[in-house]
Amino acid sequence: MAFSPRHEQLLDRLAEVAVRTGVNIAHGQQLLITAPLDAVPLVRRITEHAYRSGASLVTPFYADDEATLARFHYAADDTLDTAADWLHEGMANAYRKGAARMAITGGNPVLLANQDPERVSRVSRAASRAGRPAMELITRFAVNWNIVAFATPAWAAQVFPDLPQDEAVSRLWDAIFQASRVTVDDPVAEWKAHNAYLNRRTTWLNQRRFAALHFTGPGTDLTVGLADGHAWAGGAEPAGNGIVCNPNIPTEEVFTTPHARKVSGTVCATKPLFHQGTLIDNIAVRFEEGRIVEARASSGQAVLERILDTDEGARRLGEVALVPASSPISQSGILFRNTLFDENAASHIALGQSYAKCMVDADSLTEAHLAQQGANTSFIHIDWMIGSSKINVDAINHDGSREPLMRQGEWSNQP
Repeated sequence: MAFSPRHEQLLDRLAEVAVRTGVNIAHGQQLLITAPLDAVPLVRRITEHAYRSGASLVTPFYADDEATLARFHYAADDTLDTAADWLHEGMANAYRKGAARMAITGGNPVLLANQDPERVSRVSRAASRAGRPAMELITRFAVNWNIVAFATPAWAAQVFPDLPQDEAVSRLWDAIFQASRVTVDDPVAEWKAHNAYLNRRTTWLNQRRFAALHFTGPGTDLTVGLADGHAWAGGAEPAGNGIVCNPNIPTEEVFTTPHARKVSGTVCATKPLFHQGTLIDNIAVRFEEGRIVEARASSGQAVLERILDTDEGARRLGEVALVPASSPISQSGILFRNTLFDENAASHIALGQSYAKCMVDADSLTEAHLAQQGANTSFIHIDWMIGSSKINVDAINHDGSREPLMRQGEWSNQP
C-alpha cells in the first residue's frame, strides 16, 4: 500500500529514535536486528541511521510466517525438538563481543492458532533452550538492546478486525507512532523528558526499598514479596557495557524482581493474554509460597496449563511492574494483542525468568546467589496484566507498616 509523506517522515523518526534513544548504538559497535519480513522498510531505515551513528556492521535476520507454518504442516514429529543452536550460539557470541541487539515486533499474533498445541509447545521449548545463552545476556542487561514495532497487515487485522486492510494498517501505524512518542517535532528530546520522569520514579522506589507490594481489587488480593536486594528499573538505563539505552519503545512501566518464594493470594487478569496464537482470557490464579497452585481461564485453559508446566520456574514470578491506568497506551483504548504495548497499559506480573538487571550488584552475583535472594529461573518470561482503574497497591515496609502506592490505578505520590 502507498503511504503519505507524513507517514514516511514518522517512520524515519521511529527508526532514528530506535537507534539514538532505543539501542543508542556506539561508534564501532555491531548491531544484530531480528524482524518479520514485512518490516523491511523499517529495517532499512534503522540500518541507515545506525551507520550514520557509527555502527561498524548491521546484520538483519528475518522471520517468515509461511516458512514457520510449513514446519508445523510438514515436519516429521520426531524433529520438533530441534532448534537452530548454531544461530543462537552465534548471537550469544556476538553479544559477548559487544554487539547490540535490536528486535522488531509485529508478527501475526494468531499465526499458530490452528496448530496442534503440543507441537507448538515442543518447538517453543526447544527454541527457548537453544536461546538461553543469548537470553541470559539480555536479562542480565549485559549489552544495549531495544524492541520497536512494525505494523504488519496480519497484526493490524487482529487489532482492527472490522476495518479494510489498508485502513487497519493505517490505524495501527497511527497508534504505534503516538505510543512511541514520534509525532512531536523532536522525539529524541521528548524521550529524554519521559525517561527523566521514569528515572525519578525508580530512584524514589529504590530509596524506599519496600519489602512487598499488596494488590487489591475485583478478584485480586495478592501480596508480592520483593527479592532481597531488588532494584527498580524503567526507561533509559545503563547496560553492562556502559551504554545507556531504552530496551522498550514504547515504555510506561517501572519494574523489579519479585521474590520467587514470597508471593501469596489470588489475582485476576485485567486484560487478555495472547500467547502463540491463543487467546487466554479471564485468567485467575492462586499463589502459595510463591507458586501457582490453582489456575483457570475462561478461554485458553489448556494453553495456560502448558505454560505453567514448562518448567519449575514457570509457576513463579520473574517480574512485577507498575503502570498508571492513565498511561497513553491505556487511554488509547486499543488492545494491541502485543505484549510490548499491552504491558504498558496496566500494571502487570510476569511468569518465569527474572531480569538479573533488577538486582543490586547483579554483575557480581552468581546464579546460586540470585536464586538465594529470590530471583526466579525459567525458559519463559510471559507478562500478563493485573492493573486497572479499580486496582489499589499498597507498599509494605520491612516492619510491616503500609503506605498507599497507587489508588484506583494512579500513583499516590509524585516524586
